[in-house]
Amino acid sequence: MTTPTPSQPHNPLHGKTLEAIVTELAEYYGWEGLGERIPVRCFTFEPSVNSSLKFLRKTPWAREKVEGLYLFMLREIRRQGGVQ
Repeated sequence: MTTPTPSQPHNPLHGKTLEAIVTELAEYYGWEGLGERIPVRCFTFEPSVNSSLKFLRKTPWAREKVEGLYLFMLREIRRQGGVQ
């Protein structure tokens, strides 16, 4: 029997799909800005959400960087007085 995972109300990544994270980052920074912050080919050469997802699902270190940048973006938005 598996135990249900505990709720994580204060974790901004909880319930977010990788696709939603990549889409929000691309909208906020643009693909060029994203490629400058995380210099991987899927962001710098013919970038798309689908190619990024394919790469990030196979590459844990890159996914960690994307999740870290997403958390940084949320803090930046909050600092600027925007909404999450």
